[in-house]
Amino acid sequence: MNSDWLQSYLDQMQQAALEVGDFIKGTRKDDFLKDVLKQRAVGMNLLMIGEVVTRLMEEFPEVVAEHPDVPWIKMQGMRNRIAHGYFTIDLDTVWDTATKAVPELIQALHMLRHWRAQGE
Repeated sequence: MNSDWLQSYLDQMQQAALEVGDFIKGTRKDDFLKDVLKQRAVGMNLLMIGEVVTRLMEEFPEVVAEHPDVPWIKMQGMRNRIAHGYFTIDLDTVWDTATKAVPELIQALHMLRHWRAQGE
């Protein structure tokens, strides 16, 4: 795999993460817990992030190994949980992920985009 694919995966993750922020912007947790459309939108984007992470882990294991601070396994696990347990998902966890982990992911993606340029 070449760096164009890596960049594409990082772009996809960033797009999905930014959309999560857009979906919940100005929303309180209580409102999110009542809004099935927002829940589905956020859940789908978390699933998409996890799917890209799975591909990245398979095709660019060196990136994963060099960045153990990024919660790769948790993102993959969230994808699996949403994909296979969609009617029993803990919405509090989805909210916490959207409001805490996703902003952290956006910051990590910025770092990942520049990791080779800084290190080589």
